[in-house]
Amino acid sequence: MSTEEQHSETFRPFENRIDLSGVEQMVDKIRGEIGKIIIGQKNLVDLLIAALLADGHVLIEGVPGVAKTLTTKLLAQTIDSGFSRIQFTPDLMPADVIGTSVFNPKTTDFEFKQGPVFSNLVLIDEINRSPAKTQAALFEVMEERQVTVDGHTYPMDAPFMVVATQNPIEHEGTYRLPEAQLDRFLFRIDVPYPSLEEEIKIIEGSYSRKNKLDISQLNKVVSAEEIATQRETVSSIHVAPEVMEYIAKIIQNTRNSASVSIGASPRASVFVMRASQAYAAMQGRDFITPEDVKEVINPVLRHRITLTPEKEMEGMKPDQVIQTILEKVEVPR
Repeated sequence: MSTEEQHSETFRPFENRIDLSGVEQMVDKIRGEIGKIIIGQKNLVDLLIAALLADGHVLIEGVPGVAKTLTTKLLAQTIDSGFSRIQFTPDLMPADVIGTSVFNPKTTDFEFKQGPVFSNLVLIDEINRSPAKTQAALFEVMEERQVTVDGHTYPMDAPFMVVATQNPIEHEGTYRLPEAQLDRFLFRIDVPYPSLEEEIKIIEGSYSRKNKLDISQLNKVVSAEEIATQRETVSSIHVAPEVMEYIAKIIQNTRNSASVSIGASPRASVFVMRASQAYAAMQGRDFITPEDVKEVINPVLRHRITLTPEKEMEGMKPDQVIQTILEKVEVPR
C-alpha cells in the first residue's frame, strides 16, 4: 500500500460523507475564466480560490509586472458581487477608506457616507504606501467584517475579502505593515517570475489580442450565495485529532526555534487548519492529510514569524526556517 493510500485509510473514517461536487465545479469555473487571460501563476490562482473558500484575506508580494493586480481583478470579474479598488498613498486618510459622516442640511443630521471598503472583494494596491493611521482603519473590518464610526456599527455584506499587493523590493516611501495587520491575512503569496515557456505564451497572447486587454470578456460564473454555500461545505471537511496535533506542534516549534525571535500565534494554528480544509476540498477530498498542511504552511506562516537579526543578516528566508521546522515534526501516519 502506498503512503497516499495509507493516509486515505487513516484519515477517512467513512466514504462520501460530504458532497464536494459544488466546490469542484466552482473551482473549475473560476480557473477556466481566469485562464482565458492569465498564463501560468497556478499557485497564485489556487491560493486566491482557497482563501475565498476559507473566508480569508490575502497579501500578494511580487515585483511590478507579474500580474498581481490583474489576477485579483480577474477573480473579481468571475464573481457576481461588488468589487472596489483602493490605491494606497502616503496622504490617504482613514476616512478615505472606511467612509465618514457628512452633514445633511435638509435633515439637519449627519449621514454616514460609505467608503470604498464597503464592497465584497476589495483590492488594495501597494498597501504599504500608507502610514500606520490609515493601516489601523483596516483592523476592525478585516477581523470582524464591520466598521464602527461615531458609535455606529456597519456590517459588511458577505462575502467580504481583502486582497492587498505590495512591492517587496522598493522601500522608499513605504511603511512597514503592523504585525497585528499582517496576522489578519490568511496567506502571504510570493509571486515569482514566469518560466521561459510561460513568458513566450504571454507575448503570444498579447500579440493575438493586438496588445489590448478586455477583462469584460470573462463571465460571472459564481454568485455570492454559491460562495456562502461552498464555504459551509469546506468548514465541514474532516480534521482528524492526529492532524490537529500535527498542526499545533508545527506552530509550537516556531516559538521554540533558535532562528525565530517571534513565533506564530494561535490564530496561525486555526488558519493552517482552515486553509488545509479548503485545499483538501479543492482536491476532491472530504478530509485533510499532513500533505495538505505542508502545501499551505508556507503562505500561512511566512508573514507570521520574525527571524532573529542574525538569521536575517545571513540572508535566511522564513520559508527556509519553516521547512526546517517541518523536518523536525513527526508526520502522523
